[in-house]
Amino acid sequence: MWSIVVAAGSGRRFGGAKQFAELMGRPLLAWAVDSVAQLSNGVVVVVPAERLADLPPLPDVDRVVAGGATRSESVRAGLAALPASAEVILVHDGARPLADVQLVRRVIDAVSRPDGAAGALPGVAVTDTLRSIDGAPVDRAGLVAVQTPQGFQANLLRSVHASSPEATDDASLIEAAGHRVVVVDGDPTNLKVTDPSDLWVAKAQLAERRRTDPDERSGDHTGEDGVMADEERTPVPDLRVGNGFDIHRFSDDPDRHCVLGGVRIPDTPGLVAHSDGDPVAHAVAEALLGAVGLGDLGSHFPDTDPSHANADSMVLLAEVVGKLADAGWSAVNVDCSVIAERPKLAPHRDEMVARLSEVVGAPVSVKGRRAEGVGALGSGEAIVALASALVARR
Repeated sequence: MWSIVVAAGSGRRFGGAKQFAELMGRPLLAWAVDSVAQLSNGVVVVVPAERLADLPPLPDVDRVVAGGATRSESVRAGLAALPASAEVILVHDGARPLADVQLVRRVIDAVSRPDGAAGALPGVAVTDTLRSIDGAPVDRAGLVAVQTPQGFQANLLRSVHASSPEATDDASLIEAAGHRVVVVDGDPTNLKVTDPSDLWVAKAQLAERRRTDPDERSGDHTGEDGVMADEERTPVPDLRVGNGFDIHRFSDDPDRHCVLGGVRIPDTPGLVAHSDGDPVAHAVAEALLGAVGLGDLGSHFPDTDPSHANADSMVLLAEVVGKLADAGWSAVNVDCSVIAERPKLAPHRDEMVARLSEVVGAPVSVKGRRAEGVGALGSGEAIVALASALVARR
């Protein structure tokens, strides 16, 4: 019985390689390995090629290999590193640190008994109300949310991967080849870390598991009542929310350029401002400052200061991020809405998101809306940006 832990993603939504983010003093990936190692004869970990040389310590890992451009390619890299003697293979996500031994055993049992299925996956009931993209309601009664680890008979998993197919998970490939896949009871706490805030949830669940499960608890850190020492308890995160607003009207000056989210927008008039007039960067900066009570953008960069004339607003935003860090805070994420009749944001949104996220050091989303012909915004006289920021004490 061997396991493949797939951890070769870039973590775009997380803002970085989340599998190496720290969770209670260890990389997230190490916790995922723990989930399958105790029931496996060996574990293969698949990581980005550029991280092979500087991996953190990963006990219980037998082999580490470089992944591919897709999840399926990475699974195939893991398969190539497994011994031919493997009869059952688990495939687990490196971003799921909370799969417990009972869940893993259910998956293994479903494929290893004499009448076992070709594949097994854990699933949990969908509790949210669902609608399709076109707005039609979806019956959730027959739906489950799929988790990992997923288990497979080794010869069948190798067979379906032989033609290098692509899918979001391996159970889909097994089913597409005509083999039977069963769903076993999953665990609602088997969280997949997607956003930085998920680390707080994972940390709280791990701390509670240590407190209540004797097998998870170290005697050196618990009292006679079984309660963990103060240093082992998960602190309640200190989170703050701030809002930002900025508006600029279009300029008649042909020498001014329109800049939104650090991206110069061609064929669009510039905006009236003392700086380069980037309302998106300004709103994001205002939201960050407001979250921790550091005043507004004008108090730090007054328009009466000639040194700020035509200043690059992304440079000012970087200075704001530095002020937050000096005060002991960092951004968790920022969401920004831009209200304008012109220009169209869609062709530039990805570049704006990338530049803003890089400067803020956390995920930043940008959405565009029209004013539907209402007022000065609707007539195309100005652009408004609104932002909400979540920050955490470092």
